[in-house]
Amino acid sequence: MKIEKISKMALYICIGIIVVCFALFMTIGYNNPVGDHNEPILTDVVMWLMYLMIIATAILTIWGVICGIRSNKGNDPAASTGVPGGKITLFTIILLVASLVVGVVLGLGEPDFTASDGTVTTGGWVTVVDAFCVSIGILIVAAAIAVAVSMTGVLAKSASK
Repeated sequence: MKIEKISKMALYICIGIIVVCFALFMTIGYNNPVGDHNEPILTDVVMWLMYLMIIATAILTIWGVICGIRSNKGNDPAASTGVPGGKITLFTIILLVASLVVGVVLGLGEPDFTASDGTVTTGGWVTVVDAFCVSIGILIVAAAIAVAVSMTGVLAKSASK
């Protein structure tokens, strides 16, 4: 039960930090016209928030995998919990690859992009960006579905049968 409290507290802290950062971003210096464009003053805060959250997520994911491997040596977690971890991992990897493939296919043939300052990005890099954007969208939807399934307890209930 203690782990659940820590997890909820971490979630609430993250949500609080995100809400505060975006509220500050939208209220302090959001309308900052520079030439023909708007350059919000706190754009760096939002970018650093993203960087820190990605780094924290990567570190915690690696730590979680290592702890999971250590605690499950010689045990079959599916037998005790009913959650087929191997199948979920395989499905996750397949979903990641499939989402990237869909993104690349949708972004093929993109023309070069010229920014307002004259910087030119080749069509290949535009395709890469499109692939990642599409992949992120697909993975966000999949994560939302996974959270909903997890919250219902459908997978865990099958272990008690």
